[in-house]
Amino acid sequence: MYPKEDSTKKKLFNVQDMVLMSALIAMEIVLSRFLSFSVWNMKIGLAFAPVVVAAILLGPIKAGIVGAIADFLGAILFPIGTYFPGFTFTAFLTGMVFGLFLYKKQSLPNILAAVGINLLVLSLFLQTFWISVLYNANYMAVLVSRLTQVAILIPVQVVVITLISKTIVDFRRRRESRNGADNGRHKHA
Repeated sequence: MYPKEDSTKKKLFNVQDMVLMSALIAMEIVLSRFLSFSVWNMKIGLAFAPVVVAAILLGPIKAGIVGAIADFLGAILFPIGTYFPGFTFTAFLTGMVFGLFLYKKQSLPNILAAVGINLLVLSLFLQTFWISVLYNANYMAVLVSRLTQVAILIPVQVVVITLISKTIVDFRRRRESRNGADNGRHKHA
């Protein structure tokens, strides 16, 4: 009567992923809106960390969604200025870039590439463009003023992402070894 669901198809979103994404979105909003240093043309903080966790655990699309939804909800619930969709688009792209470089392998070259693209291309150039459009400000003047933010955040992001990556890898190893031991006990019981 009803078409059978193909069990070989992998669902894009499962309940476990959606719960994790929701928690990461909430964390990003808190880190971005309440625990960051922010002025009209720059923001320094650790709000990127939940998006990085999403990128490592869930891949580029879900990390992009986490970044975009967190930006949108944060702007609506706790506005710092006028909501501007360009910032949400950049937040999506940031998650995508982290996911493309960090989902399968978190090597130092991958971390450096993800941080470089996100901070030099997306943050420095694209976000600066959005700020200049939103505030009708001179692009080059805003760009120069944002160089300090990028200079501070490059080493911070490289170190924090390396620590996050090592923590997740260690957690997975412990969990797999514990699950393996549990499976061994059940087989002999």
